[in-house]
Amino acid sequence: MEIQETIINKVAQSGLITIDLADHAPKAPIEIYDIKDNLFHGLILKEKDFREFIKNHDWTQYKDKHIGIICSTDAIVPTWAYMLLATKLENIALSIHFGDEEYVRKVLFDHALATFDYSQYVDQRIVIKGCGDIPVPESAFVTFTAQLSKVAKSIMYGEPCSTVPVFKRKS
Repeated sequence: MEIQETIINKVAQSGLITIDLADHAPKAPIEIYDIKDNLFHGLILKEKDFREFIKNHDWTQYKDKHIGIICSTDAIVPTWAYMLLATKLENIALSIHFGDEEYVRKVLFDHALATFDYSQYVDQRIVIKGCGDIPVPESAFVTFTAQLSKVAKSIMYGEPCSTVPVFKRKS
């Protein structure tokens, strides 16, 4: 007589809810505009030349993208130059920010988490997924955990089969 064992998925039966913050990552690409390419000898921004560039540049390449504006050199760039870029990109880009890709990603995550409905996780046991292909800023984990701890029964980090306890509400 052959005995057949039933394999039980204890993770599935645990009642844990796994949340992947990467699901809240920006869907549209992030592109960085570096104003250094507009500097004369890499040092000076000539207003006349810059205004001509602004007028004639093909801005459609930034359509439906999140744009970060930076200057990657040590040049002193007048504030109005960044403002001119913003006015040209405003009707084309999804969003415009002053900062590099990491900063833009953080701002977009902050916005997504500010509008997140945490109430759906009242008294739930939550696992916040840790690793993935999409970069999630640490600030998103901090913000999400702080808000989730107001409603969740417990919060863990990692994968359901291997978690690190982060928070447990006292009874």
